Amino acid sequence: MGMDVHAEVQDEAYGERERISELSLPDALALALQVHRRGHLVEAEILYRKVLAAAPDYADAHHFLGVLLHQGGDSDAAIGSIHRSISLNPDEPNYYNNLGNVLVEAGRLAEAADAYEKVIQLAPAHAHAYNNLGALSKARGRFEDAARAYQKAIELNPNHVDAHNNMGKLLSTQSRTKEAVAWYCKAITLMPRHPDARKLLGLAYYTLGETGKAAEVYRQWLAGEPESPVANHMLAACSGENIPLRASDGYVESTFDNFAESFDAKLGKLAYRAPDLVAGALARALPEPDRNLVALDAGCGTGLCGPLIAPYVSRLTGVDLSAGMLAKARGRNAYDELVKSELTAYLLAHPAAFDLVISADTLVYFGPLGEVLDAAHGALRSDGLLIFTVEAMPDETGQKTTDGAGYRINPHGRYSHDGGYLKQALSSAGFAIQGVESAVLRNEGGSPVAGFVVTASKPDNAAVKNGETSIAVPQ
Repeated sequence: MGMDVHAEVQDEAYGERERISELSLPDALALALQVHRRGHLVEAEILYRKVLAAAPDYADAHHFLGVLLHQGGDSDAAIGSIHRSISLNPDEPNYYNNLGNVLVEAGRLAEAADAYEKVIQLAPAHAHAYNNLGALSKARGRFEDAARAYQKAIELNPNHVDAHNNMGKLLSTQSRTKEAVAWYCKAITLMPRHPDARKLLGLAYYTLGETGKAAEVYRQWLAGEPESPVANHMLAACSGENIPLRASDGYVESTFDNFAESFDAKLGKLAYRAPDLVAGALARALPEPDRNLVALDAGCGTGLCGPLIAPYVSRLTGVDLSAGMLAKARGRNAYDELVKSELTAYLLAHPAAFDLVISADTLVYFGPLGEVLDAAHGALRSDGLLIFTVEAMPDETGQKTTDGAGYRINPHGRYSHDGGYLKQALSSAGFAIQGVESAVLRNEGGSPVAGFVVTASKPDNAAVKNGETSIAVPQ
């Protein structure tokens, strides 16, 4: 008989909630932290609030509750909770450091800078604060300030792996790729399984035209972690060997679970436009919004599209493979349902369920689009709309293609598509094309990333596909 893991977790957490009343306040907080670190956010929040009910002025409890609220997607409440901890203990530098981190995620960069400066005032040897200040300065385009902050972090802690890695990223942003390589190598020396540095080192070598070295980075990665979905995917992207038809579930989950906490802030720095482009296409395709559509956000990520399309929908479902991203989306309170699932499988399981399917920068993880477009067609009702963005395939040669099929995998691991291929794939799936518009999706490495915003509809007389045959829908 299989175990009900969720029930076991609930039973264990219930026991901890009962036990907390028997503990001293420090022990009760330690128990809440233990549950928090295991990832049981709901139960940990209950425990923190029980501690605060007994001791309303317990600064550490307010602080850790704030961290938890941020992880759950409620940055405003998190900021309030951490501010409360600071009001109770204004001399604790770590409170200001985490306040700065949350403010960065909320896009309040000037306030975040003040918070990090306060950390340094209270604790001049706080290497993490200098690293965070460097990342913030880079985000604000103050590259010299960023370099000084990273160097100070490394001076204070020569083994600060993130400061070395961030210095490499800063130099890469400035097209000083050869210099960046040394910093990535140092980060890998300090932490051989660093989740970011190996991928960035491979990309740096590729940018320098040293494809063999890039591939060797990923092969060495695989030698130590043969099942790593990220290393496997990046080796294929770099070498052109064993190119997958789409990014594996493992690659997507690993990449975006690691990215979830900083996703919105990082995209803000890249002038990310895909959600706004999708919302703009929807506004052009429909009359005035009247909240009457049943919609799916396909690959919803942290939920950036949700609030933008809310005026059009009566019900909105978000689907994504990353549990971390879904946790952030939940905090926006824009979705009626959030589901962890592979996209094509979810679409196939929900025939004729939606009036609208949107997808902002999710299909960049698919090579051939036929299967997912067929599934989207089946999931839409008659006259339903599909709106999505993809990256445009560059005209210049030299990137890995897949048999001239109109799409290619790029060294960063995403796929790009040709406009002609998009039209062919949409038509083959049974869609009526309303528009394939060129657009800049974001900036990356100081350059615009070109893409397409695609709008298509499912005609009222669309065929229902059944294996190799199709039968017209009776009128």
